[in-house]
Amino acid sequence: MNSLPAPIDIHTHLIPEHIPHFAERFGYGGFVRLEHHCPGCARMMKDDVLFREIEANNWDPAARLHDCDRHGVGVQVLSTVPVMFSYWTPGRDGAAVAEFLNDHLAEVVAGNPTRFEGLGTLPMQDTDLALRELDRFERLGLRGVQIGSNINQRNLDDPAFFPIFEEMARRGLALFVHPWEMMGSDDMKRYWLPWLVGMPAESSRALCSLIFGGVFERLPSLRVAIAHGGGSFPATLGRIQHGFDVRPDLVAIDNAVPPTEYLGTFWVDSLVHDPHALDNLLRLVGEDKIAVGSDYPYPLGEAVPGDLVRSMPWSDAVKAKVLRHNAEQWLYGS
Repeated sequence: MNSLPAPIDIHTHLIPEHIPHFAERFGYGGFVRLEHHCPGCARMMKDDVLFREIEANNWDPAARLHDCDRHGVGVQVLSTVPVMFSYWTPGRDGAAVAEFLNDHLAEVVAGNPTRFEGLGTLPMQDTDLALRELDRFERLGLRGVQIGSNINQRNLDDPAFFPIFEEMARRGLALFVHPWEMMGSDDMKRYWLPWLVGMPAESSRALCSLIFGGVFERLPSLRVAIAHGGGSFPATLGRIQHGFDVRPDLVAIDNAVPPTEYLGTFWVDSLVHDPHALDNLLRLVGEDKIAVGSDYPYPLGEAVPGDLVRSMPWSDAVKAKVLRHNAEQWLYGS
């Protein structure tokens, strides 16, 4: 156990301590702002509605590094909180938000380059502006991009997104797909169901769109990781494959390659909360395509990143891959 490497955690979220008043700047509401109401505490407010209470480890690199050292995490891969995506805004405004977030993210990474890596955000609602923001990534030192599982309810096979994925593949950038704007949220407001039911479905929605839409087929060098262990996709893969087999007239209209053929071509994080589910994930995608993801610093994540992996009855060689080496392959391509 002591010989295992310190994890690279590919799924952690960061928000700037001070966010511009975008509502005043752009002249309309819907943006997140922070109310720092006590030391080390803040309220994430969407206009005047409380979205979430957060603590300093959401924005303070020193607090994050303290937690990393306490939990034995080697590297955190930082990405914005999905509520900051701002896909719903006009493209020009979304590009301004993305530029602010990416500049801040790059500054945090540059301050601790051996402990942090960064995944930037893009104004995915405007292809040209997204490509323009990608032009800055090399200078900023960002390793990849985090996007939502849908863009204003447009699936990831939408032709407007393909030039962005194509440019990412050309530049060797990693892609992390995170669920957001969960389907059915308006119909299941109680019991935290959007997070418990909708989020897993969103990850599967994203994977099926990338598979059936032929994105993986046309861009085999694009390194894609899906949050939350691929969501409900692994548990429903049999149904997905069966649907492809019995109704190709509905399912295989854009890509004739069976979905099971893509197992082992994309990465997933390890955030499944259950050893049986993690074992099944290893069986499906292989020991080279799972990386530690904790959803730090939020309560639905893993409190000590990598604990479930370390507890598994796998060889140390497999655990070492999942804890660190697979993340290196995804992030750096080598």
